[in-house]
Amino acid sequence: MPGAMDDRLDARRVRYFMQVVESGSVRGAAELLGMDASAVSRAIAVLERDCGTRLLERHGRGVVPTDAGLLLATYLRRQHSQKQQLLAEFESIQKVERGHIDIVAGEGFVDWLMRHSLREFMAQHPGITVDLSVGATDDIVRGIVDERAHIGMLFQPPRDERLRTHHSHPQPIQALVLDNHPLARLDRPLRLDDLLPYPGAALHRSFGVRQHIEAAEISEGIRLNTLLTTSSFNAMGHFVVAGLGYALGTPFSLPGPLDISRVVALPMKNPLLSQGRVHVVSRHGRVLPPAAARLLRQIVADFAAPTLNKRR
Repeated sequence: MPGAMDDRLDARRVRYFMQVVESGSVRGAAELLGMDASAVSRAIAVLERDCGTRLLERHGRGVVPTDAGLLLATYLRRQHSQKQQLLAEFESIQKVERGHIDIVAGEGFVDWLMRHSLREFMAQHPGITVDLSVGATDDIVRGIVDERAHIGMLFQPPRDERLRTHHSHPQPIQALVLDNHPLARLDRPLRLDDLLPYPGAALHRSFGVRQHIEAAEISEGIRLNTLLTTSSFNAMGHFVVAGLGYALGTPFSLPGPLDISRVVALPMKNPLLSQGRVHVVSRHGRVLPPAAARLLRQIVADFAAPTLNKRR
């Protein structure tokens, strides 16, 4: 019976028990609690009596939970998480007025965010601060998984059960060239060997776009003539606009300030390039603060809106 279990788990003794588990010793827990170690030991002994089993055992100079102790610790952590989720949901019902949001995204999403979701959100919620960090795919995944960022936006994240995708839509990798480039005259999807005679620009290997390009190269037995390798979308865009060659990327790869009126995006035939998707993600199982949850919903809605799926 849940009520009978709750009667056994005195809140004060449970707090002492969890502090001992986290600290690895009774003395360490007592210091953090500002208590005498013997008082903590007595409280744990009463909790063990109430539960009818040993919860801790000595290990070297400290203590570790027994199998029963591990079960109790897991139960208590889950209970705490559910309580936090309930409180967060209560808070989210109320108007979002203050808070802080951490976003990590590929550089190509910055222009889109500042033209659409983030600009509108910050105008409506002036009391909320935002930290927008730019990174490669690996950086974005780490930021989300380590819970240093609430929201991530990236191209084709790796399969990871710790990531939760809230929205994705197709974003094929294309050949970006000036409209007078010889490739622009080919009236068909391009093969990788069509690119061989020309110099190209590509992102570093830490970017998901580049990883897909290399997989496509392997599948076709091709090694492209990459003249410029960079971590900068801006540099790659300038390479194309200056007529130095092509760049393999997505429309998001071209930074906003550039004059891209003469740039065309040519489709690629290789399915590894034509089936890419951009994702809006958060940490699986994490309860976002109300402000971050509100912005996340707005980003998803904006991405799904046909009029905003375009880069500009």
